[in-house]
Formats: sequence, C-alpha cells, structure tokens
Amino acid sequence: MEPLIPAREQPVWLFDLDNTLHDASHAAFSMLDVSMNDYIERELGVSREEADRLRRVYWGRYGATLLGLIRHHGVRAPHFLHHTHVLPGLESRLRGHARDLAALRRLPGRKVLLTNAPEGYARRVLGALGIRRVFDEIVSIEAMRMFGHWRPKPDARMLRHVAVRLRVPTTRCILVEDTLAHQKSACRVGMRAVWMQRWLRHNQHGPEVGGYLRRKPAYVCARITSLQQLQRGVHP
Repeated sequence: MEPLIPAREQPVWLFDLDNTLHDASHAAFSMLDVSMNDYIERELGVSREEADRLRRVYWGRYGATLLGLIRHHGVRAPHFLHHTHVLPGLESRLRGHARDLAALRRLPGRKVLLTNAPEGYARRVLGALGIRRVFDEIVSIEAMRMFGHWRPKPDARMLRHVAVRLRVPTTRCILVEDTLAHQKSACRVGMRAVWMQRWLRHNQHGPEVGGYLRRKPAYVCARITSLQQLQRGVHP
C-alpha cells in the first residue's frame, strides 16, 4: 500500500477527537445537546423549544453553536465552554476501540489533537481512554482565535495557522477526521485528509448522518474504518 507521505518526511498527524478517537455519539453528544439547551434556555431566557432550535440553527449555519451565540447574543465563550462541558459521569460512558488506540500509540510521526472542544474536556477524554501521553500537543478551541475572532474547524485560516504554529508545511500534515467539511478545508490549504468512519455507522449526531459512507470525495485521500489502517498504510 502506498503511504500517505513519503517515508523520508516525518508526518504530522492532526487527529480530531469526537467520533474519531472514541464513540462520542454514545458517550458525549446527547449529554452536550442537553447541556447546551440548558445553557441557552437559562442564559437567554427562552423556552426549551427555542433553545433547542437556536442550538441546531447556529450549529448548522456556523459549524459551532458557540459562534452563533457570540455573534447574536454576546455570550462569553469561556463561560459557555465551562458550563456546557461539566458533563458529570462522562468518563464512565466513554467507549473507544482497544486495538485502534494501541495502533495510535505505535503510529510513527508527530501527533497533535485538533478539536473544536475545550481543552479541559479533551484532556478528560484522552485521560479516560489512556492515550493522553500519545499526543505531543493539544490544539483545542481556546487556541482557535485569530485577530479577535473565534475560528474553529472548518476555518481554513485556522488550519494554516496551526501548520505555522507547528513549524511544518501544510503538505506534511494529515488530518484524520469524521467530518467532511473539515477535510475539505484541510485539502484547500494543502493538507491531506483521511475520513475515519468507524463510529459513523451507527451515529445519530453530526453532518454525516444518513450519508453514503462508501463514497470518497475528491478531497479525501482515504476512507478508513480503523486507525490500524494508518499504521499499515492506506490507498490514497
């Protein structure tokens, strides 16, 4: 199998977290939906139905509910991120794949977690999965602010900035993700993208629900159902 990057060049792996490294649909997403609805209902003084509508609308329009709340309601990001990610009992609900996580540890190259989630949540999940030390760096949503604006995935400007921060060309970066919109942006800036589908097959959350998982868009260099495939090499 042909490698994603020539062996003479050390790859920089950018891994998403939710529904890429663990089954977030089972562990976190339903809890987050409730938590965000609680927050919107309480802080904006709207009905439960309106809170749920706003969460969905802003997520669909901006790629993150937070961005809509900042733009239209003046919500403070740190306050929102803290109160919506308390998630009592999260660790007991986490579900990863043991062989995938073992393969991740053995994967050669620099490994960076790139997530739209807050850092505290990311560290909790990685710690519970036993893979915190696998990653050389965590780039969470708190680090995705440029020129006074929040720019989470799929913002292409932020992806370029991440490569600059890591001191590598974008062509050495491989984004492993479950969300196609993020991969499309990665391709635009010269990164390679791998579509991780293990947790999408029974996923009830996210933009790929109901999608045709056997297709491979032109901007995706590979589809995988296991992180073990990264270690073995995958067809571009």
